[in-house]
Amino acid sequence: MASMPFSASFSSPLYGFSQTKQTTASFSSLPSMSFSSRSFKCCLGSSKSASLHREFPSSPGFRLKSRSFRVYARTSTEKTLHDFTVKDIDGKDVPLNKFKGKLLLIVNVASRCGLTSSNYSELSHLYEKYKNQGFEILAFPCNQFGGQEPGSNSEIKQFACTRFKAEFPIFDKVDVNGPNTAPVYQFLKSSSVGFFNDLIKWNFEKFLVDKNGRVVERYPPPTSPFQIEKDIKKLLAA
Repeated sequence: MASMPFSASFSSPLYGFSQTKQTTASFSSLPSMSFSSRSFKCCLGSSKSASLHREFPSSPGFRLKSRSFRVYARTSTEKTLHDFTVKDIDGKDVPLNKFKGKLLLIVNVASRCGLTSSNYSELSHLYEKYKNQGFEILAFPCNQFGGQEPGSNSEIKQFACTRFKAEFPIFDKVDVNGPNTAPVYQFLKSSSVGFFNDLIKWNFEKFLVDKNGRVVERYPPPTSPFQIEKDIKKLLAA
């Protein structure tokens, strides 16, 4: 199929905070996907680019080039995150209204991804730094990307808490795409503007949810948690 270039720019600002993400999509053959190692140097640096290239599915279909791409959230008027109940890593129900009044960073995690070490380390650092200021991280394990979260809930919990000393809440393994998508992820995706429709692209895609339970920003997988810190600080001060 002939290459069909695609680029997009969305401009619904994050409560007045101007922000630009470094991505632009170029489609040549759907629905297969692959990601160029050059695509994410702006986010990961050259030392991590080759690793990321090996991580993403290799096919001639989907290639992400290093150009300006804005990803902004849109506000849902019907529901908020606080309307949902999820299961934690131990199988207990957790109503998300317990997080009312807190700023949330929600991320789909995996234990065997090339992004695992840097993301878990940086997430743990941010959590320790801002947890007493009304900030929470909610981690949802997912095995849909390269089969990189194959373990049981207990194995995932031991890995995160032992190796990375993760203290933030980790929840039951979920699907984030497809017919069995967890309701909370249906909400997150429908409440935000991204690229390639509303699909989660890979492990460690991130959503920033304000104190009222509404999505205010969505970040592609290679976005470092440390790159999000400035947004966290602004929203905590709001």
